[in-house]
Amino acid sequence: MASAAAPTAQTGDFARARRAMIDSQLRTSGINEPYLLDAIARVPREDFVPASARAVAYNDRQIPLGGGRVMTAPLSQARLLLEAKPALTDKVLLIGGGSGYLAAVLAPLVASLDVVESDDALAAMAPVKAGDWHSGDLAGGWKKGAPYDLVIIDGAAEQVPPAIAKQMAEDGRMVTGTVTRGVTRIAVGRRVDNSVVLDDVADISMPVLAEFAAPKGWSF
Repeated sequence: MASAAAPTAQTGDFARARRAMIDSQLRTSGINEPYLLDAIARVPREDFVPASARAVAYNDRQIPLGGGRVMTAPLSQARLLLEAKPALTDKVLLIGGGSGYLAAVLAPLVASLDVVESDDALAAMAPVKAGDWHSGDLAGGWKKGAPYDLVIIDGAAEQVPPAIAKQMAEDGRMVTGTVTRGVTRIAVGRRVDNSVVLDDVADISMPVLAEFAAPKGWSF
């Protein structure tokens, strides 16, 4: 558990930056649900980025985390949660836990949270391990807390592996980024039989996750 920051002028600067992010990025983009804004307001985003990036933690931009991974921009993460509609009865799986920020925002909004992050060094950045964290991928029938009512992928996937659908409850929900010909979008869907049927919601900037790249084949 990370210790609370001492009350300094810089801490006050971060609090003002957090409020400015909410007012100028989220509210102006139609994200006004009090429960979601309150959850975002409680989490110090600057604690979940490399020290060199703390000054830009609240900017409308993706932040490099190392190892080829980046932190999704604030608006995109807020939109993921908006579309997810997390409920206090939900068992949730978050894929792509990154440095822990989205997990910290999400954990108080749901019944339980499991987090999968394939990069051990990146996961170690998380100052607070909200939820139950696991390393690696979902191959091999991983079922720690399955079936899940809600699966969130924090990043854009070219394809969603069938193994993920098998972790979901019947009619379970999914919110993820998708990428097609370089265009990233947020998509929502549900489990149908043993697959997930997704519908794109909106174009939005999302980091592309290499783990979910589509197999390369012939193109004509």
